[in-house]
Amino acid sequence: MQARTGSAKDSNRRATAGLYRSDERRRRDESVWTIVQGVLAPVQFVAFGISLALVLRYLATGDGAAIALGSVVVKTIILYVIMITGSIWEKVVFGKWLFADAFFWEDMVSMLVLALHTAYLVALGWGLLAADGLMLLALAAYATYVVNAAQFVWKLRLARREAGGEATKGTPAQALAT
Repeated sequence: MQARTGSAKDSNRRATAGLYRSDERRRRDESVWTIVQGVLAPVQFVAFGISLALVLRYLATGDGAAIALGSVVVKTIILYVIMITGSIWEKVVFGKWLFADAFFWEDMVSMLVLALHTAYLVALGWGLLAADGLMLLALAAYATYVVNAAQFVWKLRLARREAGGEATKGTPAQALAT
């Protein structure tokens, strides 16, 4: 039984046509949301790197709990902003707010990333976990974020290869290696 109407047909068409159909590529290239995503992604990555360092510092030394806890909140706020604007981008480009065929699995993992970051905020706000537990929850959220970021980097590489006229088939490792 097929859960999403037309997804097999769309997936087959994508397999032969690439990541974007010509109308989707045009909408992607013309959308201000593409620029917004291009700016927010590295901002989020920098926030992640700083926060990860602060969380690991706290776990290693016991110092800097407040700044580490706050850095996860900042990272989470940036995550919410990039998820909202990414959903708008997906609607503009693919006509769906989320789970467009071209980004279905990225969106699925993004939901897990959001759930873990939101669990962190709930646990922090309601005092459900001590600092050590919060830091470990943040690390779990960050681990899923790394997987999700790798998914999006892979899609970016595929889109660039497609724009350059190269084949888009292969594994994520092959796409990243070129």
